[in-house]
Amino acid sequence: MSESPDTRPAAPTAPTTPLHRPKGEPRFPGGPAPDPAGSHHERRIRSFQPRRSRVTAGQVDALERLWAQWGLDIDGLRVLDLDQLFGGVPVVLEIGFGMGEATAQMATDDPATGLLAVDVHTPGQGNLLALAERAGLTNLRVANGDAIILLREMLPPASLAGLRVYFPDPWPKKRHHKRRLIQPEFLDLAATRLAPGAVLHCATDWEPYAEQMLEVLTAHPEFENTRPNGDYAPRPAFRPLTRFEGQGLDKGHAVHDLLFRRV
Repeated sequence: MSESPDTRPAAPTAPTTPLHRPKGEPRFPGGPAPDPAGSHHERRIRSFQPRRSRVTAGQVDALERLWAQWGLDIDGLRVLDLDQLFGGVPVVLEIGFGMGEATAQMATDDPATGLLAVDVHTPGQGNLLALAERAGLTNLRVANGDAIILLREMLPPASLAGLRVYFPDPWPKKRHHKRRLIQPEFLDLAATRLAPGAVLHCATDWEPYAEQMLEVLTAHPEFENTRPNGDYAPRPAFRPLTRFEGQGLDKGHAVHDLLFRRV
């Protein structure tokens, strides 16, 4: 006796379209580029390591809606007109802003200063854009990419009223110390973009890195310590306590601020 034909619907076939985005296609349409500088600039040791973490729906929404208004990619192919971007107010550059809460607070507290905040952490970029929209900020721009390319290729000489580097990656292993951002070569570049009298403000909760920062800044001829005793400074009122800083304090870490003036 022959079997009856199988009349059950056929199982769905595997999709023919790729599950992953084609190489070079933006992750967020209208948002930050995945590699804005591309191959335009040399390969070198980076002081940052992009972190891969989940981007929330709210952050995706902010990236796709607000990037055209408040965001810019660091492609190294043009010089920024800071007066046009910020309406002629003094501009401070912040390198590395994490999730952006402290950055948004500083921009809110000081509307007469433009804040150009750069990072490569996509969730943080989206979060900061959402905070900026919520607070109605007009003095904040979010930059995506390598801060060295931004400083070297895209900012005019003596164009910055200040530079902030809060809690950069300490690269604690000795073999990785060459990756630390605050090095003599970085200070050489930063000095060319800071106006005379502008303040470079660093903060870290990693004691050996704080010692290195103090040493290289003290030795650099273009910077002078704002502290008459040549030591660390207390946290100024304008720098909010960050989430990362709070975690360090909970672990018993001492936080050091360094404020050096461009001579």
